[in-house]
Amino acid sequence: MPTWLEPAPLPIAPALSQVVGGHPLAARVLTQRGMVDADRARAFLDPAHYTPASPFDLPGMEQAVERIRRALAAGQRIAVWGDFDVDGQTATTLLVQTLRGLGGKVSFHIPLRAEEGHGVNLPCLQRLIDDGVQLIVTCDTGIDAHEAVEHARAAGVDLVITDHHDLPPVLPAASAVVNPKLLPAGHRLGALPGVGVAYQLAAALSPNAEQHLDLVALGIVADVALQTDDTRYLLQLGLARLRASERLGLKALLQLADINPAWLNEEHIGFELGPRLNALGRLGDANLAVEFLTTHDSQRAQVLAVTLEGLNAERKRLTDQIFQGALAQIERDPALLEFAALVLAHPAWPAGVIGIVASRLAERFQRPVVLLAAPPGQLARGSARSVDGCNISAAIAAQGDLLASFGGHPMAAGLSIDPTRIAEFRRKLARSVAAQMGPTAVEPTLALDGHLPLAQLSLDLVADLERLAPFGPGNPRLVLASPDHRIVSEAAIGRYAEHRRLTVEDASGARQQVLWWQSAGQPLPKGRFDLAYTARASSWRGERQVQIEWVDARLLPDAAVELESARPAVIDQRRALQPAAVLAALRAQPGVQVWCEGEARRALGGQDRSELATGDILAIWTSPPGQMELEAALEQVKPKQIVLFADDPGMDQIDALVQRLAGLAKHALRHDAGAVSPERLAAATAQRVAVVRLGLRWLAARGHLRIVAETEDALRLEAGSGVAGAELPAVTAQLRDALAETAAFRRHFSRAAAETLFN
Repeated sequence: MPTWLEPAPLPIAPALSQVVGGHPLAARVLTQRGMVDADRARAFLDPAHYTPASPFDLPGMEQAVERIRRALAAGQRIAVWGDFDVDGQTATTLLVQTLRGLGGKVSFHIPLRAEEGHGVNLPCLQRLIDDGVQLIVTCDTGIDAHEAVEHARAAGVDLVITDHHDLPPVLPAASAVVNPKLLPAGHRLGALPGVGVAYQLAAALSPNAEQHLDLVALGIVADVALQTDDTRYLLQLGLARLRASERLGLKALLQLADINPAWLNEEHIGFELGPRLNALGRLGDANLAVEFLTTHDSQRAQVLAVTLEGLNAERKRLTDQIFQGALAQIERDPALLEFAALVLAHPAWPAGVIGIVASRLAERFQRPVVLLAAPPGQLARGSARSVDGCNISAAIAAQGDLLASFGGHPMAAGLSIDPTRIAEFRRKLARSVAAQMGPTAVEPTLALDGHLPLAQLSLDLVADLERLAPFGPGNPRLVLASPDHRIVSEAAIGRYAEHRRLTVEDASGARQQVLWWQSAGQPLPKGRFDLAYTARASSWRGERQVQIEWVDARLLPDAAVELESARPAVIDQRRALQPAAVLAALRAQPGVQVWCEGEARRALGGQDRSELATGDILAIWTSPPGQMELEAALEQVKPKQIVLFADDPGMDQIDALVQRLAGLAKHALRHDAGAVSPERLAAATAQRVAVVRLGLRWLAARGHLRIVAETEDALRLEAGSGVAGAELPAVTAQLRDALAETAAFRRHFSRAAAETLFN
């Protein structure tokens, strides 16, 4: 639990208060964040009062503009080479539209992630040269493209490199290299992402660059750029243009995501639009993004938006599966957490989505994380994500002798490595990270921006505080504290029940709903506590409302005593010679619930996960399929005593699971018009919901059934064609891996010390 840091009692200048106006908390936060000058605060709040830097402040800009203008004047063919994430997609689109608007003969290429990887690869470069391209302009990539530059120069082709990634020891010998990392420290253009650099180039070439600011906003937020100085200024202007964007693809995507353009903010980009566009680069062909962002065909825009929606759903499924797999590895080998950096690998992880999971793990374990996709016979390809205080790109670069390739930012990086050297890489990377962050762990802290009781929140007040937006790195959302609460009720939400909706009550009896994201498995505070939270205006079914989000809880002194006394007693019967007889004797006592699932539910007549209720004694007969399911059951029952059995339901092999699921599906087709609940199927098979969904996908791929509709809470099935689909091998591999994770958790549950299972 972090230590809360109270806001410093700083004097607020009268001129600042006058400029900011509204709730005094806004001026206080600006003061805490170093904006004590009224003019600076005015420029921060209103881009109309900010004076941006010149594009020509960027080293190499004059040479880049001169070479591109020469190509335009001579009618030379130009190719824009981008990257497959949102930053690269938007930068590519921006430069393609700008250069075509200036009359250029322009093509573009974004590498296929699975086949080409990052950077300028020689086979595709040669194809462009063979097609007659005479100038290649990179965006969001190319800063280390020495071999590509030399190859192109030998063929009489020039490269102009625009990028923002960390600089190599020697720059490529390109016609021009434009990178904000070449600027002196503290320069106002220093935090630009790839699309920001591309915009500066467009602004230096054309008076009409502002029409592309909607693309700039997408790239800045999706690339988690530091929102200071010109980067914040461009984002403010870009959000305004994005709300009125005429791009048909974006309009279609906003409609599918149920986002009102008038209320669009940086969080919609970060959590809704960005992930959908990123899914295209992670699981498909990011070249389609340029068409999606430029098409004037409304039907084509709709088709592409639906494609992005489908890829994003697949991305969510894969990231959830990888996240659970990573946790299973840690549970099997807790020594992995003894390293200063967490390094995990798996042969079946798709390289395109592991970066998302690395971010979640870095947040959860508060250390840098490297995840590696290591298919047999190939180089392992990895994504790294860091935490404050560690430049992960530098730490990885220090292991360059072990790596086939690497590159990135202080907070994120990529690499490839021989799988046989992963263990050595883990050890050496951990030493480099420890050297950066210090030999001892730093006590986690939470900085509060102010105190504001939940009962005082209103839409008008939240809107007033959101004048400090857009929020993000360099300008975090306000963290506020509200005193003396208790939890009245909770409900699991999300497709995999990974979030919670809580109702909290303050000392006066006033109640509020609070959302706690990614909280599955996290213990809830017992008794009374102070709440740290963020608040924002949200829309639900067309209505604006205040959305309160859980950050942390600080137990009040009497609550800490209550929490200690509330720990349940554990009686371990996992090694009982006659467990059925022990259970029978136990059930003679009043108030005993027996949690059992699968075939045991029918044999013993106990309760599955949906039937558990609050009670004093919980007997856990069936080994749970995962930590999330175990935590949910304990939260539901809140037992004073746990009697621990560990019966294996026999559902962790493909044949057993799909046979059981097929029978349940057949019953649903006959009696319920094909409607099934994933949660009920999970209880009937003693499995995780994610595994049940994979099992149904396997049955569909095998031709036994069709999934015709799917939501978080229900699916509708129809009879299948009987013909196996091409996706069957891939789904089989995914299901096998998921079942292996479940089996690993059950083994852990059956062998671990009892007192460690319920902490």
